[in-house]
Amino acid sequence: MGDVISPLRTLDVESTDNVVLKLHHLGGSGPPLIICHATGFNGMAYGPMARYLTGDFDIWAVDFRGHGASNAPASGDFAWSGMAADLLACIEAIGAGPVFAIGHSMGGATILHASIIDPTAVRAAYVFEPIVVPKGVDMGGESPLSTGARRRRAVFGSRAEAVASYGSRPPLNQLHADALEAYVEYGFHDTDDGQVELACSPEHEALTFETEDKITVDRLEGSTLPVMVAAGATEDDYSPADMAIHLAESYAHAVLARHDELGHFGPLEAPDSIAREAKQWFDQQDGTT
Repeated sequence: MGDVISPLRTLDVESTDNVVLKLHHLGGSGPPLIICHATGFNGMAYGPMARYLTGDFDIWAVDFRGHGASNAPASGDFAWSGMAADLLACIEAIGAGPVFAIGHSMGGATILHASIIDPTAVRAAYVFEPIVVPKGVDMGGESPLSTGARRRRAVFGSRAEAVASYGSRPPLNQLHADALEAYVEYGFHDTDDGQVELACSPEHEALTFETEDKITVDRLEGSTLPVMVAAGATEDDYSPADMAIHLAESYAHAVLARHDELGHFGPLEAPDSIAREAKQWFDQQDGTT
């Protein structure tokens, strides 16, 4: 394993449904910024992106329920409203809100969901292909994503073996090498027999994909949160990139940033350029650094 960034400290944050979150402090100087990961990943996977932001922000990264080092909800319910509760609990724990926020996929949707619940929690957001569903589109229940998650290999002989396996084929071979190593370092735990096992179990990842309570674009009506919505290359109907474009066109306070050179893993593919774009967006907001 290479040079993987480590948190300066990790806070235990109580959330709903007997969840205790791990909130990682990556350091930095400036206003608080929280990073919200995609389904199946963890906060520390975005450490390579955070490196480019610590000169301007005080960086935090959350492991949502059932992901990374955070425990699963007692009820087994992975509704995204629970993720929003997780984020609001973390913002309260940081104690210096409102915060800037960067979110990827489910993490981006969670930022927007949390801002609906508490409009004072987030100062401005940068979201890469957030899963915010067009009104009338059903994206709950079993899907190719959840089926694939349940088939995912959960145990490897070592973290090095996991990195080699993931890096040899799609989709994770798209990740920047540093992001892949960070994901594996913090996305597995050691087993008693000397192997390593996914911290976010295949079943928990599948249940997160299958939740029925994904927010729809119309729920943002009345929100004034400044949001830069980034989209990678489009692939098919209602792909994450298509949804991002639809969101940016439908939400009055959104600005669209296109990245046809990137796929859905954009912040993990190009952590440096995504960090720079997010910083520029935050700098444009009134009262920023």
